[in-house]
Amino acid sequence: MLLTNIWLAGNKLAFFLLQAAEGAGGEAAGATEDFSLWGMIQKMEWPAITVAIILAVMSMYSIAVMVERWLTFNAAKNQSRQFAPKVAQALRDNRIDEAIAISDRHKKSHLAMVVNAGLQEFQAHQAGSDIPGTTLDAARRALQRATALKTAELKRGLSGLATIGSTAPFVGLLGTVIGIISAFQGMKQAEGTGISAVAGGISEALIETAFGLLVAIPAVWAFNIFQNKVEAFMIEMDNSSSELIDYFIKRRELR
Repeated sequence: MLLTNIWLAGNKLAFFLLQAAEGAGGEAAGATEDFSLWGMIQKMEWPAITVAIILAVMSMYSIAVMVERWLTFNAAKNQSRQFAPKVAQALRDNRIDEAIAISDRHKKSHLAMVVNAGLQEFQAHQAGSDIPGTTLDAARRALQRATALKTAELKRGLSGLATIGSTAPFVGLLGTVIGIISAFQGMKQAEGTGISAVAGGISEALIETAFGLLVAIPAVWAFNIFQNKVEAFMIEMDNSSSELIDYFIKRRELR
């Protein structure tokens, strides 16, 4: 709502500036100004260009993160679908070595990383003389560490999307403020020169906020979508950890 009100106020001010400049300029009849999008961009002065470059960099970064996270999450999802039934069958047959080998072959799967950590820890303690409680506690800690590490890896880049989504509109508003100030200065100097004296400042005021919103909206959408995917992956990893601990308990009871 705040951004909408500021945008509307900027439009009204720009309209006022145009009317004032037309009344005071004494521009020759028949003279025309290019107020197309490209025409206004060409009239930008260096402060507005600097803001636009910052927004462009933010946009490129957010797009890169979106593509990279999308590929990572898709690979994790697809490999986990292949991994789950294979490792489940190996564990039903009590073939832990094979289950570990299957986990090693699915390195992009979030489930494989967690299960592999638990299996290796359990197998290492099986070779010693630890009591069952110590073995299970060690496996549980290994699963918790692996889940925490994988969660942090899945969240990589999302904080950048959140930062861009929250700050890009304000960077755009900064460009709008600069454009309005420039328009006032141009209007002051417009006596006898016409509307062209304020066109640059007005174009900045009209474009920069819209550019900031165009950068922020996809970043916010992507952040929310990816955050939901991470939460779903966390639930899957927690469930797999719990099921693996149950498997270890049953295996110890059968001995």
